[in-house]
Amino acid sequence: MREIVIQLLAAFFGGLGVALLFGMRGRHLLPAAIGGVLAWGVYLGMDALIHVEFLACLVAAAFAVVYAEMMARWRKTPATLFVIPGIVPLVPGSSLYNTMSCAVRGEMEAARSYGTKTLLCALAIAAGISIVTALRELQSKKQ
Repeated sequence: MREIVIQLLAAFFGGLGVALLFGMRGRHLLPAAIGGVLAWGVYLGMDALIHVEFLACLVAAAFAVVYAEMMARWRKTPATLFVIPGIVPLVPGSSLYNTMSCAVRGEMEAARSYGTKTLLCALAIAAGISIVTALRELQSKKQ
């Protein structure tokens, strides 16, 4: 339980840091950081439930976009302000680092394994964003 709380805190500060880095100020900072926490929480829950990292990442990314769209409508701002901080905790930084570290050390089999994991997670994030965006566009064209 303690590890989960630490991960959620890290997701909060990661989302907050990215929001600040991109110049976000004022009343949008807290919802942007909360989006990162919620997306990471969805990822942890899905990973524990189904044990398929690709699907957990895809669902969490889709959730982050839905959250961003809701916040954008409520706060009358572009959704991008909330999408980026919401997605950042999902970025596969550790597996990318391990890919490069193993490749530099000449451990090519481990590098391929980590590289595959990195690419699948990146693909899942892109797919989650694309699916929700496409569904939103289809819905807006029907109206």
